[in-house]
Amino acid sequence: MARLGALEAGGTKMVCAVGDEDGNILERGVIPTGTPEETLPALISYFREREIEALGIACFGPVDLNRESKTYGHILQTPKEAWRMFDFAGAFREALGVPVGFDTDVNGALLGEVTYGAYRGVKNAVYYTVGTGIGAGVMTEGRLLHGMQHAEAGHILIRPRKDDTFSGVCPSHGTCLEGMAAGPAIEARTGKAGKELADGDAVFDLIAEYLAQAMVTAVMMLSPEVIILGGGVMERSALFPSIRQKTLSLINGYIDTKQLRDIDHYIVPASLRGEQGIKGCLRLAQEAAEGEVKK
Repeated sequence: MARLGALEAGGTKMVCAVGDEDGNILERGVIPTGTPEETLPALISYFREREIEALGIACFGPVDLNRESKTYGHILQTPKEAWRMFDFAGAFREALGVPVGFDTDVNGALLGEVTYGAYRGVKNAVYYTVGTGIGAGVMTEGRLLHGMQHAEAGHILIRPRKDDTFSGVCPSHGTCLEGMAAGPAIEARTGKAGKELADGDAVFDLIAEYLAQAMVTAVMMLSPEVIILGGGVMERSALFPSIRQKTLSLINGYIDTKQLRDIDHYIVPASLRGEQGIKGCLRLAQEAAEGEVKK
């Protein structure tokens, strides 16, 4: 078995792990996210000491995923100013001398689910993480979608419900999905963190409404075989029935497929108990190693 490194790079913490091609995590550690000067030496030391053969990174973004670009592997215009235009993938490739796979954090989570989770083998899927922010990973015909950059489905524009006068918390778009339905929007609306609220709080009916609008957009534009919802907000399992019902109501019979007729198994929770991201990194590492062998 190969020794694969996995790095789930988040805005507040970096989760490091060593595992194998079967998705087994052999050991892991957590390093707080500071500046590159503070954080990189500890990360590089962690993986160097463990003699990994390849590294997979799923990183907060936005990031450059275009392999033909001069800034491939860089973090782009992130709110974390110290990391803007930092060559994240290149720093590890140079320091460790091993193949490095690189993608967004949500693409990594999606890859983990379809490789090692309950949705193993699905080739057309969308994964949303709903927490402090909202992001989405997209896979079509077995390939993660990059395109011009990568999906920013947390910033699709939402149609506010008529009784909702909230102006949103997104500084760029106001009433986009993230601005209306992420954790900070819940707190701004109620004065409390989502975890402090009862399941029956009226705010969750609004959150389900806006997430359902996002589900309809995904169905109409991407035609996925499954839509997976993860992240801290989606740990509230009572949201799922409402999102499913509202999604069907908004589609209004326009599309009729076996997946939509079995909606409980179409809009589904993440299955890997919070390990989908780090396991996706193992797959990114394996793909990077396989790519080097083919050259």
